[in-house]
Amino acid sequence: MSASASTNAPAELSTAPLAPLEVGARLGRLQARLTDAELDALLVTKLANVRYLTGFTGSAGVLLVTRDRARFVTDGRYNQRAHEELDGAGVTAEVEIGLTGAAQRELLAAAVSPGTRLGLEEHSVTWAQQIDYATAFDGVDIAPAGELVEALRRVKDAGEIDRIGRACAIADDAFQSLLPMLGERPTEQAFALALEFAMRERGASGNSFDPIVASGPNGSKPHHVPSARVIERNELVVCDFGCIVEGYCSDMTRTVSVGDPGPDARHLYDVVLQSQAAGRAAVAVDVACAAVDRASRDVIADAGWADAFSHSTGHGVGLEIHEAPRVASTAGDTLLLNDVVTVEPGVYLPGIGGVRIEDTLVVGADGSEALTLTPKDLVL
Repeated sequence: MSASASTNAPAELSTAPLAPLEVGARLGRLQARLTDAELDALLVTKLANVRYLTGFTGSAGVLLVTRDRARFVTDGRYNQRAHEELDGAGVTAEVEIGLTGAAQRELLAAAVSPGTRLGLEEHSVTWAQQIDYATAFDGVDIAPAGELVEALRRVKDAGEIDRIGRACAIADDAFQSLLPMLGERPTEQAFALALEFAMRERGASGNSFDPIVASGPNGSKPHHVPSARVIERNELVVCDFGCIVEGYCSDMTRTVSVGDPGPDARHLYDVVLQSQAAGRAAVAVDVACAAVDRASRDVIADAGWADAFSHSTGHGVGLEIHEAPRVASTAGDTLLLNDVVTVEPGVYLPGIGGVRIEDTLVVGADGSEALTLTPKDLVL
């Protein structure tokens, strides 16, 4: 790592107080939805959903939610931690410790009466797990539950927005501090590694995904894996990255060039910048997600590059880097107050490179607020 990659992280990025998370009320909101879902109980197995409902941050745990109670099971590694985190989050649930998957299923099954209609999160349960649960919950009617918890997770509370905002601020500061390093001709891998380190140095617990650093012709690959290619002057460099703060993700893309990349690259950049601005301007409460996608996509189509914009315009961000709502031409959702979404159009031209520009936005009543604030200057 070059000397310029060593930074002094501002203390306020990791020490300023954050609004509290409203974890304690979430179980009640889920229980109120079980009747409409025609379920007596829900078995929550997806760890992001378990964390959302309980505050538990461990790597193994299952939550059984009935209409009037909740039972959480984990293994012996998390005995003390589970009690501390659920109590600290204000969650009322029975905590049980089962050392094996079979023992955990038995503990949960004991709390469910025969004839109960039990929902499984079918998008996160394997076929083998479904068979195991069907065997353990003898006499119980097991049914797919859809995405009940994901629907609750979609609209963010103040504490969640604060954490996403902190993650965005860390990513902003880390990236801007490292821009001089690009003039030293690092490899894509070296710059990606420096970026990961700089975000952790500022208080992030990890990456929200593996950083994408795609220089020159590699920029035409939307999800390029950073390589040993040296980043040269006067070429487009696509940098897509994010980090995690207390479980919540950030996501940002900037495209830059050390020196003037030439008129064709500047024109490509200007079109994508206009596309991203059009998509951002469309983000507001009650706007169809497909309309946001169309606002961005039409600008690129008018420039003759419709086929080179090969992905959706955006996605929700929260405990997962990709969550509801989708911002795509095929999306059926309408934006809600305090949705957190990205707008990230891109154009990718094999043999030349690519441009993608992305911000993370909070949906407001009269528009949106950007949480990613790095300037969109092409030439460094």
